[in-house]
Amino acid sequence: MVVQYASEATGVPTRAQFRRWVGAALSQPASVALRIVDEEEGCMLNCDYRGKNYATNVLTFAYGEEEGILSGDVILCAPVVEREASEQGKDSLAHYAHLTVHGILHMQGYDHETIAEAREMEALEVEIMKKLRFNDPYTSEQS
Repeated sequence: MVVQYASEATGVPTRAQFRRWVGAALSQPASVALRIVDEEEGCMLNCDYRGKNYATNVLTFAYGEEEGILSGDVILCAPVVEREASEQGKDSLAHYAHLTVHGILHMQGYDHETIAEAREMEALEVEIMKKLRFNDPYTSEQS
């Protein structure tokens, strides 16, 4: 796993923290690049790949599996993550952990397009977050 810091944001988790969270969310071997970006790059990627002209909190690029090893990139937009944490009354570290787990689950094929998919993915996120000693990210109480 590679962690790339391409953001001027402060308070971003360490490589060790990201590695721990990614490891907790993976169910098989994977080659992962986790990139922390500012809003300009986040907006460009979201526009280029999803046709949406704004920076989103997390983007996942899943490249598939070769010889049993998943491959993908997870992009976290630091200013968006931090703004959301503040607006939602969450600890920013817990929010980073949740969005990292969320992105890694997407890389493994989980999605939330339907109600059933969302329930399955959210339940798995809650389970992983609890193992990591964070509160349920879908409750309103602080993590």
